[in-house]
Amino acid sequence: MKKLFALIPLICLSAWAADPEFALVIKDHRFEPAEIRVPVGKKVKLVVHNQDATPEEFESHELNREKVIAAGAKANIYIGPLKPGRYPFIGEFHEKTARGVIIAE
Repeated sequence: MKKLFALIPLICLSAWAADPEFALVIKDHRFEPAEIRVPVGKKVKLVVHNQDATPEEFESHELNREKVIAAGAKANIYIGPLKPGRYPFIGEFHEKTARGVIIAE
């Protein structure tokens, strides 16, 4: 019984652990990196930094997310938990060059 009580603080701390973070940069109307690998079954946070002089929109129908990021600004986008697979995203304002994919594995 004593061992069980010793584990309770650890269980509580793990419940408060931060979501895994992944950095995504918009530069020259492209996403860098263009491919991000995330763990299956976990909520994750994308920290998107738009380094361009114009706004860009992160859009993914598969992830059900749309977010306009102002020039020079950062935005947090939460996704998941995801099943294994590929989840493409685009920069709607520069669709030809701003493309990427989240791979859940």
